[in-house]
Amino acid sequence: MLGFALGILLNIFVPPVDYEISLAGNFGEPRPNHFHGGLDIRTEGVEGKHIYAIADGYVSRITVGLNGFGNAVYITHPTGHTSIYCHLKSFSPRIKAALRKYQYEHESSVADARLTPLDVPVSQGQFIALSGNTGHSTAPHLHLEVHDTESWDMLDPYEMLNDFISDSIPPQAHAIMAIPLGGTFNGSSSSQTFSPTASAITAWGRVGFALWADDYMEGSSNHYGIRETFLLVDGREVFHSIVDRVPTALNRMVNSWGNYDHFRRHRNWYMKSFVEPGNTLPILRADDQRGVIDFCEERPYQLEYILRDYKGNESHYPFTVNGSKAASSATVSSLRAPLLRSLRTSTYSLPGMQLIVPYGLLATDVELRPQVQRQPDALSDAYAYYDRSLPLMREAELSIFARDLPESVSLVTLTAPDPSKLYLTNEAGQYLGGDYHDGWVTGRIYDLGMSYQLAYDDQPPVVRLQGSDDSPVSGGQLRLTVTDAQSGISSWTATVDDRFVVFDAIEKSSTFAFDLRESWLRRTGKLHRLHFIVTDNRNNTQVYETTFNY
Repeated sequence: MLGFALGILLNIFVPPVDYEISLAGNFGEPRPNHFHGGLDIRTEGVEGKHIYAIADGYVSRITVGLNGFGNAVYITHPTGHTSIYCHLKSFSPRIKAALRKYQYEHESSVADARLTPLDVPVSQGQFIALSGNTGHSTAPHLHLEVHDTESWDMLDPYEMLNDFISDSIPPQAHAIMAIPLGGTFNGSSSSQTFSPTASAITAWGRVGFALWADDYMEGSSNHYGIRETFLLVDGREVFHSIVDRVPTALNRMVNSWGNYDHFRRHRNWYMKSFVEPGNTLPILRADDQRGVIDFCEERPYQLEYILRDYKGNESHYPFTVNGSKAASSATVSSLRAPLLRSLRTSTYSLPGMQLIVPYGLLATDVELRPQVQRQPDALSDAYAYYDRSLPLMREAELSIFARDLPESVSLVTLTAPDPSKLYLTNEAGQYLGGDYHDGWVTGRIYDLGMSYQLAYDDQPPVVRLQGSDDSPVSGGQLRLTVTDAQSGISSWTATVDDRFVVFDAIEKSSTFAFDLRESWLRRTGKLHRLHFIVTDNRNNTQVYETTFNY
């Protein structure tokens, strides 16, 4: 509380909480398909902690149910920053009033309310929300992001809150990975891991290195991402990363910087100390060999990793690699394997399938390893392109031909099959969308290692009233259970007595709730009619009607 008050007194950025900051996650931690975009601030394991604006500004945006943020508030500051407060349980009365005004004016329960500087101005340290666990959150906490308002690059909030965070523990390296790139390491062309204290290491030819390391802070058992990494060879810097600013459009390039396949199998990240040709992350800096080391002399090479956190705590890990000529044991690739180029658009076709991978979606050239699972009784065969996960920087285009639709795919409506109900799905059953044209369904995919096929959905969502028909209103709320077993819920809207009302989707459940106390309704004991319409992703609609007393 003292630091919070002192921050206001000194007119600098202040903490978003009124107790000592403890981090569950830091900025830039590598995660599948994205960098962690902010700080995860602990809320003592509970919801309902007061959240405050870190600086003067105005509420420029309020979102509900978007981007995995759950309930979120955006505050634009005159310094050129925008701070975002995510996973909130609820908003301050003034912010909630602005949200409800937007929802009723736009007749939409899902909200992306954009506000003007005059709508909800806020002062530094002003209460704006209660912490929660909404959106893509697995435990109560505050996820705080800071963006450059103009470019929308993600910035490290630590820079604004440095004075309020204690950290005297340096980062730690756990292991190093050698990745031969035409050369050999310890006589092999395969990737190998070794301890930072290992000895009797040999290499010849071009080899890249990657590092598994974590940062730590006192008072916490959590581990964090590394802010700065240096790799030196004979005292010369060949690679330097500093995770301080990440363009949002390049988020998925984390899969190229990290060894994504190793992470999928072992759940730890080896971050490469070289830059692949298709990786344009500005936080990675390397020499003219892109950080790859050419062991071309028979002599000892002195390598050293230096790790540094935001507070300047450092760790040094020197090791020696002896240049030693060795016969290459590199495996000769099959000449028949389809090759996707990282720096040009590639296409690949099979009967009933076409894949288009535009320029810039791959960090390096990739030899496909296609697999086709024959499914004569299904809407299509299932297609995979690699024998393990291979994420793309952006979406590739996949088209699959639909076999003649049998009458059996339309069991509910008992009508002729409708091609517009077809969509792409993967082995996990996820809805991937797609448009039908001349027998083909074309959609977008992010990972060449998954299996894809067609699915069909002409069944509308199912709606049930919670509580009894005689007394459905409980605690001032009317609640529905809404489910969809196939393509998933796309949108919903509701009216009471022909006037729009907001039904909030309750996080991590199939419940939709209408709070009568926040609406124009007044408790009079009269009978009212609810009209609820829900539509799934293939445009199947369910209309639910009931009456209730209030």
